[in-house]
Amino acid sequence: MILKVGLTGGIASGKSTVAKTLEALGCKVVDADRVVTLLYRPGAPGFNALIGHFGTEILNDEGEIDRQRLSAIALRDDQSALDLNALIHPLVILMEQQLLEEEQLRLGDADLIFVVEATLLLEAGGRKRYDRIVVVDLEPEQQLARGMARGMERAEIIRRMARQMNREDRLAQADYVVHNSGSLSALEQETNDLYRKLVADLEARARGLSSC
Repeated sequence: MILKVGLTGGIASGKSTVAKTLEALGCKVVDADRVVTLLYRPGAPGFNALIGHFGTEILNDEGEIDRQRLSAIALRDDQSALDLNALIHPLVILMEQQLLEEEQLRLGDADLIFVVEATLLLEAGGRKRYDRIVVVDLEPEQQLARGMARGMERAEIIRRMARQMNREDRLAQADYVVHNSGSLSALEQETNDLYRKLVADLEARARGLSSC
């Protein structure tokens, strides 16, 4: 039995920290950004799709996709952002499904919590693809501060936040919310609590199937 979990949140919300803790606890975690990196490699489906749509100006001197150039071009207006998502999201979803099927073959009848971490998970229709949705949440002012502490420009953070689902709509789709307004140790405790809830959900699903 596999419980499919979508893990999301706004920029600089702490999703990756939560994902690492869940992985350490025994979950299988797939980072959608790493999947995108694979898709952007020369000759990969994502690479070919982006060059076909946006042209070679998104490449660096080595002929690889320059993600900063791509961002500057693809996020310059709403339609370009929609075009980028329409090209890449289906490929990411397909690769995630392939990874899930590989885990199912590897595990056989064993139980597993399969977590996909992605910023635009809900924007890409993730509510329908996962058994549980987890949102990592904090105040927008904290997002700005933490993003800038990572070296991002304030204007870039605001621009990306504007392209993402607003906080209220994101929280409305959550089965579980991990609050990240406090310390790192508090976040770890919240994530441990989340893990126990997910294990209980997995066990409940397994019992439900075995009684059918």
